[in-house]
Amino acid sequence: MNIVTGVTSRPESRAALDRAVEEAQLRGATLHIVRTMGEGLSENPEKLAGWSRDLEAARQEGDEVVAKLAERGIDATYRVEPVERDAASTLLEVVEELDAALLVIGLRRRSPVGKLVLGSVSQDVLLGAECPVLAVKTDEGA
Repeated sequence: MNIVTGVTSRPESRAALDRAVEEAQLRGATLHIVRTMGEGLSENPEKLAGWSRDLEAARQEGDEVVAKLAERGIDATYRVEPVERDAASTLLEVVEELDAALLVIGLRRRSPVGKLVLGSVSQDVLLGAECPVLAVKTDEGA
């Protein structure tokens, strides 16, 4: 059984990872941690300058997370996925590729206007996933 979670540097992402670890333990599943990166690179060349540094840092962080989980007896992988269209599509492609039984995502509070103007990766994932989705809120800002 495969469980997928998407991670970023945001607090809600940390909450989702923590819950995904719990679910992997409960179910005896393999946890696949996906770090999406690079959204907006083509429109913003300034972001490109730090891309290789950020990519290496993300991979290093992933190695550390997987090692800590292995110490706890949890089978996990960590992969950095470049975003070609948007983060939601990238995450959903991984879920489909792995035939995931569960997807765990973090939610953040946003006003209705903020959602309308900026869209919502979480909403796109919830509506597009072919497997059950566990949406986790963080206690921060509540």
